[in-house]
Amino acid sequence: MLKKLMMVVVLLGVVAAGALGWAYQQVKLSLEQPVVNTEDALLTVKAGTSYRGLLNQLDQQGIVPASEWTRWIPRLEPELVQLKTGSYLVSAEMNLRDVLALVASGREQQFAITLVEGDRFVDWLAQLSEAPHVIHEAEGMSEADIAKAIGADVDKLEGYLLPETYHYTVGTSDLDLLKRAYQDMIALLDEAWQTRDKDIPLDNPYEALIMASIIEKETAVDDERTMVSSVFMNRLNKGMRLQTDPTVIYGMGDKYDGNIRKRDLRTPTPYNTYTIWGLPPTPIAMPSKASVLAAVNPVDTGYYYFVADGKGGHKFSKTLTEHNRAVRAYLRTLRK
Repeated sequence: MLKKLMMVVVLLGVVAAGALGWAYQQVKLSLEQPVVNTEDALLTVKAGTSYRGLLNQLDQQGIVPASEWTRWIPRLEPELVQLKTGSYLVSAEMNLRDVLALVASGREQQFAITLVEGDRFVDWLAQLSEAPHVIHEAEGMSEADIAKAIGADVDKLEGYLLPETYHYTVGTSDLDLLKRAYQDMIALLDEAWQTRDKDIPLDNPYEALIMASIIEKETAVDDERTMVSSVFMNRLNKGMRLQTDPTVIYGMGDKYDGNIRKRDLRTPTPYNTYTIWGLPPTPIAMPSKASVLAAVNPVDTGYYYFVADGKGGHKFSKTLTEHNRAVRAYLRTLRK
């Protein structure tokens, strides 16, 4: 009788061990089950989300279907359920282990927005309003209110924001991005002003920012920026008007239809450098780092004029006679 009882106990132990082994394998297999989303899915884990809550979320979002075995994963691999809040990109090539490891790592999905040099502040606001996963806190705010919100002690932000590609995570606000762009520009401008050519006819960093914005609008050729800067410095030193078309366009505002006419050059605005002396009152665009550096360290030339050469660059001249000849050559190129 005792012998039979022992056999039963042994048999039950074997069955139990087999059952545990089978259950262990099922839990392991549940970790290897592939996600069912066929396209990339954004998974946002909020603060306080439990492991059970995450499993429910994965099921509801159509990423990983519910399973009776997944709830035992914390017993086998507790390091996979140390959840970090944030937003994560779940690709169609992942399995459940990959998803849990990603959330446990805290490596949130990064998005990027490129704020382009030469654009105006209103252009940037329009671009930010369409940026995915950005909280639009600036909507309905005036430019002065936005400036105050990002810590800028100015009323007008034109020129004060550094064009760059900015990376962000879900929940970043447009004000956060603008603040970063403002701080980056201030840091660049301060450094550039400290290393400036002391002979340039500019009195403060803001004037350098204005000049940089004009250079930015006049040329996209890196090698020409310091030459364009030299032209404007030479004109300022000689008491000549800057006579730069981009300032006229900026001053025209919504009246600009893509063409500048002679009457536009003669119509006074605070920005029309054909009618005013010196610099316009504010920057006219967001200048790049290259333009800021060119504004404070122009190359030494005898140039006072430049015109497009029809080949993507400009022809620089020392005299009005040379300049008029270059203009005629440009017109001939256009006609061809």
